[in-house]
Amino acid sequence: MKELNILIGQNLKSIRKKQNLSLDETSTVTGVSKPMLGQIERGKSNPTVTTLWKIATGLKVPFSEFMKEPQLDYQFVSSMDLEPIMECDENMKIYTMFPYNNNFEILYVDLEPGCVHTSPKHPNEVEEYIFVVEGILNVKIEKECIVLKKGEALRFRANVDHKYLNLEDIKCRFQNINVYHKN
Repeated sequence: MKELNILIGQNLKSIRKKQNLSLDETSTVTGVSKPMLGQIERGKSNPTVTTLWKIATGLKVPFSEFMKEPQLDYQFVSSMDLEPIMECDENMKIYTMFPYNNNFEILYVDLEPGCVHTSPKHPNEVEEYIFVVEGILNVKIEKECIVLKKGEALRFRANVDHKYLNLEDIKCRFQNINVYHKN
């Protein structure tokens, strides 16, 4: 796998060019500064999860589109071989197991003890499926908090405020499948 920042930069530039956007226009639709976009495209910056979501939302592409590599007839993936995207002072690690393909993406997420991640609202058509494989995960959807233990799952429309919280003393691991419904 290529260095993640190089891969993200190449994919961002490709997406921007396919949409026929300048860096200025991309900055306007994403809310991310032109210099930051330029640094990301050149592989000189490791964008945060929040920044990538802003760019994905502005460009109307799936989050994992930035981590996509050329496709083979089959694909074996090990999180041990992937470079995670980090957030929350490296207390949240997101591994893109399978980038966007046929309207979904599969992510593997580690939350260290005490980690709280506020996720921005996603476009109306995005649904999230969460499956806890280790630890306990609190998911706050607007004002409601749902507690998920190992082996439990949750589905919700992600067009609302939502947070992931690990309030325990051990690491929490979960799979996050994002489904992008076509309008």
